[in-house]
Amino acid sequence: MLLPSYSLTKMGPTTASRFKRLKTTAGTVPPAELADDSAVRSSRRPNSVGVAVRGPKTPPQLQPRPSLSALLSSQSFPFDEWKILPREFFQIDALDLAPRLLGKFLRRDGVVLQITEVEAYRPNDSACHGRFGITARTAPVFGPGGHAYVYLCYGLHTMLNVVADKEGVGAAVLIRACAPMAGLETIQQRRGQKTEKPVLLTGPGKVGQALGLSTEWSNHPLYTPGGLELLDGPRPENILIGPRVGIEYASPEDVNALWRFAIAGSPWVSAPRNTLRQP
Repeated sequence: MLLPSYSLTKMGPTTASRFKRLKTTAGTVPPAELADDSAVRSSRRPNSVGVAVRGPKTPPQLQPRPSLSALLSSQSFPFDEWKILPREFFQIDALDLAPRLLGKFLRRDGVVLQITEVEAYRPNDSACHGRFGITARTAPVFGPGGHAYVYLCYGLHTMLNVVADKEGVGAAVLIRACAPMAGLETIQQRRGQKTEKPVLLTGPGKVGQALGLSTEWSNHPLYTPGGLELLDGPRPENILIGPRVGIEYASPEDVNALWRFAIAGSPWVSAPRNTLRQP
């Protein structure tokens, strides 16, 4: 079950070489052009001889756009269609894993979120927590791919990362934004916001809060049933790339690396959006 704000189809595998470090700053993504409704409007034909000409028809009354809660309640999440991702799925380079996580589902306690934006963090990356080496906090980053790495940012925001690659490497993918697929009321209660707008889940701290996570979830295996799970899902047809957010302390090369990925056309993407563009 997908929200109608963007279409998702299968996309071929993404390799790290396609998203190698670029020192140029990403450009602004132009807004999608609106289709000219005159192109889909049927042409008027002259009336046949002897046929009375009728007045203009009363235009049909527009139906109100359904709310997000109504949309979610009217559709059931296809639990049987999307399986929990296997351990092997995660044990690849973080730069390969990041775009492949787009469209996948996070599930916990009746809440289901679809991943719409991520960032990759790799070894020898001055923005990666692995640069500090193995500590009590960063130990999960050096564990095998497929585990969660959860930490507090500024002592307030719970940030969910998916550990990538083999054990001992020290790499992960930060979940920056998601779209709600089930459990909207629980999400709103945990977030303390009675809204259906993207602000509900566009930000890594918001995702962790919506899932009800704490640092105790760090090192939790995402490929096992129960608790926090990561399910397969449709791959986006188009993605956007750009530099990562909030890493001004890193080296210029790492600051400019285009290692942020988002689903093109989705409103569930965090700010800034003007640094994202098509590959």
